[in-house]
Amino acid sequence: MHLNRVKNKKISLDNLRLNFQEIEPDLTAKEAVEESNRCLYCYDAPCIKACPTGINIPSFIKKIASGNLKGSARVIMEANPVGASCARVCPTEELCEGACVLNDASLPIMIGNLQRHATNWAIRNNEQLFQAGEKNGKRVAIIGGGPAGLSAARELARLGYEVTLFEAKEKAGGLDTYGIVSFRLPQEVSLWEVEQVEKLGVKIETNTKIGKDIQAKEIIDRFDAVVLAIGMSKVPMLGIEGEEAEGVFDAIDFVEGTKTPPLDQRFIGKKVIVIGAGNTAIDAATCSVRLGAADVKMVYRRTEKEMTAYEFEYEFAKQDGVEFRWLTQPKKIIKDEAGKVTALECVRMELGEPDASGRRRPTPVPGSEFTMEADAVVKAIGQTRYVPLIEELGVDHRNGVVKINMNTHQTSNPKVYAAGDVIFGDGQGEAMVVTAAQQGKLTAHAIHKQFIADKVTLERV
Repeated sequence: MHLNRVKNKKISLDNLRLNFQEIEPDLTAKEAVEESNRCLYCYDAPCIKACPTGINIPSFIKKIASGNLKGSARVIMEANPVGASCARVCPTEELCEGACVLNDASLPIMIGNLQRHATNWAIRNNEQLFQAGEKNGKRVAIIGGGPAGLSAARELARLGYEVTLFEAKEKAGGLDTYGIVSFRLPQEVSLWEVEQVEKLGVKIETNTKIGKDIQAKEIIDRFDAVVLAIGMSKVPMLGIEGEEAEGVFDAIDFVEGTKTPPLDQRFIGKKVIVIGAGNTAIDAATCSVRLGAADVKMVYRRTEKEMTAYEFEYEFAKQDGVEFRWLTQPKKIIKDEAGKVTALECVRMELGEPDASGRRRPTPVPGSEFTMEADAVVKAIGQTRYVPLIEELGVDHRNGVVKINMNTHQTSNPKVYAAGDVIFGDGQGEAMVVTAAQQGKLTAHAIHKQFIADKVTLERV
């Protein structure tokens, strides 16, 4: 895709919109069939084992080869209720494609592109892939409409539960709808996955905040089970001088702003500095480029080796012309008399012994302070947790990471289950869209198993 790199303010809004169109073109029907025919359809396929949701990859690829695109999409979405989104955002080179046996002989099968091709067909043809199960009289509430919440809702509806999903934002989909850049994951893809769930009879109550529009106790009292799938919150404060200046942005809000029109034109020709080196930081940097920024830098207090962004995200940012400043720690945000950002004061770092995360701890180099000009600073140093909401539900947690029984997926309140980013952290799971989707599935089946067990117990009494 052509990227409109602009150094002045004459760029049009239409050109900015073009910059946010999906960058990866869909495979043609011929390309998809040819690529599918390269697959060896392994009996004991390592790609399946490498997929956190266990998609039967040889099966969906074989169906593409035979022209059965609906069947292919169904295989994908059966295992992964957000399989269309994951086709675009999964680190496939580390997961399924990384496990492909053809890595040793030639090139791995383009599993992600084939998955996208099949689900694109289902989206274009408005296919409803699944049906709701026969009602069993039980009601489940789900708090949070992201990948974990949607996956749990989809599975529970298919098992016959009456499901109500509470979502604070205007649209469901969570990270997939609001938090991943449009040129990688168009919003309409996520909203199709939401629609797939809603058409199963799941009631989705958007613009509904727990504690404001409805109380946590009311939800616990009204429903037979509750799934907590609220993800994570805003970027934490840097704790440095000048952080309140005009032109300092939260990366989560920043990316979300590019997902809903109109696009912000304030960054055209500007200098932007992004603090952090994770996937969200990469998204903020590449969004800045596409919003017309003339100079985009990322600063990180460790080195390239310690950055947490996926390799493909890092390469993408470099192709976009993003400049990386390693071993650089922000020290102060400098502002003018009007309170607007003008520069970022930093100090150079050096790595010492490993810290609790296993990465070498950075320490400042005395007398190494320097300043970089900036019109905007975007903070992308992780995310905080929804601690007040978690505590309102009365479940045990550690710094906002909810504790669950890994066998039953129940929290300290046996009526409340949890899945997704809200349980990831402190060595418990990895925060990826695909793992959140799998957590949602497993939680739904854990609830079903518990209700079956309770029913058998009652029948024996």
